[in-house]
Amino acid sequence: MDHIDRVLLAQLQQDATQSYAALGRAAGLSAGAAHERVRKLRERGVIRRTTVETDPAALGGAVLAYVMVDSTSWMGDAAQDFAALPEILEAHIIAGSASVLVKVRTASTEQLQDVLRRIYAIEGVSRTQATVVLETFFERPLSPQTPEQT
Repeated sequence: MDHIDRVLLAQLQQDATQSYAALGRAAGLSAGAAHERVRKLRERGVIRRTTVETDPAALGGAVLAYVMVDSTSWMGDAAQDFAALPEILEAHIIAGSASVLVKVRTASTEQLQDVLRRIYAIEGVSRTQATVVLETFFERPLSPQTPEQT
């Protein structure tokens, strides 16, 4: 990945609806060349998908919590069990005192409690520790710029 690819990625992260002409202008390319570069980034898996950023509270996800899940056994085979809970946005096998870290969004703390009950029903889960987010300062995507460019 070169500097031009990184410029294109940064532009797409700001606004994925930009035309290829606008992307090309930002990167010093023609619209056709920008289109070809973006196509290759998709083929290589650098761009996984194009999506829209929404306001979680407007969609009924005002409560954000991170849940540490302890287990009595290896949880690497439980990915489908966690994915079956639609309120879980992310699930990660982690190193440390817990086995899994999940990111959960619900409309209320009562719904969060229900999600915790359903997590406990997953085979091998022995304990959960939820941390509820009171305020988010910011969230940002991974920058396509390399550390020496920032």
